[in-house]
Amino acid sequence: MRLFIAEKPSVAKAIAEELGVTKKGNGFIECGSDTVTWCFGHMLEQAEPDEYTAADAPRGVNGKKIWRVEDLPIIPDEWIMRPKADAESQIATIGKLIEKASEVVNAGDPDREGQLLVDELLDHFFCKAPVRRYWASAQDAVSVRRSLAALADNAKYKGFADAAKARGRVDWLIGMNLTRAYTLRAQRGGSRVTVTVGRVQTPTLALVVARDREIDAFKPTPFHTIRAGLQHGSAAFLALWRANEDQAGLDSEGRLVDTKIADELVKSLQGQPGTVSAYVQTPEKTAQPLSFSLTDLTLMASNRFGYAASDVLEICQSLYEKHKLTSYPRTDCAYLPEAQHADAAAVLAAVKAVNPHLGQLVDGADPKIKSRVWNDSKVTAHHGIIPTSHVGNASALSEAESNVYGLILHAYIAQFYPLHEYLKTTVEIEVAGEMFTASGKVVTKPGWHAVFADPEDDEGDGDDASQVLPKMAKGDALMCVAAKRMDSKTKAPAHFTEGTLMKAMENIQKFVPDPEQKKILRESDGIGTSATRPPTIAELKEREFLTLKGKKLISTPLGRSIIDALPDLVKSAALTAVYERSLGSIEAGQGNVDEFVRQQAEFIRKQVAQANTGKVVIAGAAQTPIVSEVHKCMSCAKGLRRWPDKKNPKRFYWSCSGYPNCKETYVDVAGKPHYASAQKKAG
Repeated sequence: MRLFIAEKPSVAKAIAEELGVTKKGNGFIECGSDTVTWCFGHMLEQAEPDEYTAADAPRGVNGKKIWRVEDLPIIPDEWIMRPKADAESQIATIGKLIEKASEVVNAGDPDREGQLLVDELLDHFFCKAPVRRYWASAQDAVSVRRSLAALADNAKYKGFADAAKARGRVDWLIGMNLTRAYTLRAQRGGSRVTVTVGRVQTPTLALVVARDREIDAFKPTPFHTIRAGLQHGSAAFLALWRANEDQAGLDSEGRLVDTKIADELVKSLQGQPGTVSAYVQTPEKTAQPLSFSLTDLTLMASNRFGYAASDVLEICQSLYEKHKLTSYPRTDCAYLPEAQHADAAAVLAAVKAVNPHLGQLVDGADPKIKSRVWNDSKVTAHHGIIPTSHVGNASALSEAESNVYGLILHAYIAQFYPLHEYLKTTVEIEVAGEMFTASGKVVTKPGWHAVFADPEDDEGDGDDASQVLPKMAKGDALMCVAAKRMDSKTKAPAHFTEGTLMKAMENIQKFVPDPEQKKILRESDGIGTSATRPPTIAELKEREFLTLKGKKLISTPLGRSIIDALPDLVKSAALTAVYERSLGSIEAGQGNVDEFVRQQAEFIRKQVAQANTGKVVIAGAAQTPIVSEVHKCMSCAKGLRRWPDKKNPKRFYWSCSGYPNCKETYVDVAGKPHYASAQKKAG
């Protein structure tokens, strides 16, 4: 029996349909002599730190071991993997099928994690059968058939699994050790807060903190521009003044900041004749927009509707799994497999059936048009998010689902409209020795712009870029009928939104100064993945390191203080660049997992040693009450602490500072511990 182990049920279903379904079982599908089963992503997970620390370590009220400096760093000699609690049944099914298999096919996604999540199950069950590799970037019938016909030796992809394994182990070392070390350091300073540290989470928080502080420190600079109203024959248009290199009154950025000079210029230009020094009219075309990656869709949904990144992911997952109206959402790619172009007519017909209000737009689409979005060389593990040929029920969608679905639909329909064409006009004018420029455009063929009520105009050159300019020629005379001083101020950078923060995480190289690190981060698609970025942002909000003000994502005093408490390397994306250089070598078969982990363990030891010295007070965190020198524990004679009651902050209680070894508590009466209450409880 040949056994296919797919990364997810949808991939298993696509493979089974091509192999030919003969019987369905509990957790698998039989296809003649083949069997197809599936995972739900990673089925195994790293063991908790408690499994590596001393067996006699004290435990808290929740049964978990108390975090202690003496247990750090936690660096496993042998790494323990445990089945996820919600996956045990399916893991057992896969194990039984592996025992019966004469050949196994790894059908994980075509990337590092996809390779590892199947390989680690094969290792878990000591698979002895030969293993082949199914490698496909899409789930359409043509792509599945092509991949089934080109199965390769699974050993060819061992480097992918090794790189994923190395990344997982080092991320565990960073998260578990540094979170504990810096949380304990904060506790020594009296702060009660969990200082979570992560290779992705911490640089993401640092991005927002740096942006907010840049905004706080920003001081707007006033400057002036001059706008002229020009007359050419019977036609009038607007033009903007362009300063000469030796113009007086400019600042270091070339902005006119001298108000007196600006006023003198305006006065000298009024009613003066001018000449057209250059007139260029160029036919231009713009291609259809790409389909959506999850990051790009999140950015648009955030900007247009104010949706949170985690909400967009949940909406897309519902459109994909529950309603079956769109393709797999957790994608970092905006391109589509060329083979899927043949499905265009069927998909458009389904779109029209599900969305009758788009009937006219669909009727205007030409499925024969093949835009730049169809490009196999640009397709990664998953393709762009597009509608499916499933005829579902649009009325069953929530308002948010309908809004996001609409964005996906319009981007897809636009692929089957012609290029947008227009005439771009640029003119330069000289008036009284001063230069002015104007630009404009005339749409000659709307093309794909007809699909959108308000298509984004990336071709504009300013506020007047869409004006219609009269036909002119070099040397033509004209008149400056009006000139006006326009007062402006430099603007602070914009606060992050959830959409723009996801985009910044994807393009993290823009925030890293080192050229080599920039290159590595660009090639590795930034920090995190399209699927992990939304929950990363959600966790930062949940921990109150970030907060929302309208659409703006703002760092809290707590979040800022945590960034201030961490060393530069830990909170910099440069750490990811350093890792990616090594992980790339491991993927190529030129590096060793154990050696990479050993090197990073040394880094962790140094960081933990640094955190273990001294203490830090985290602003915005709850502070631990001081130990009383007057009120002592009746049981062990250690000083007591006075705490506010969690359920009623107006009430207090006292506890022993020797916790967890001593768990005595006392009722607070008039600001003092009521010892009789403890005696009564003991009796």
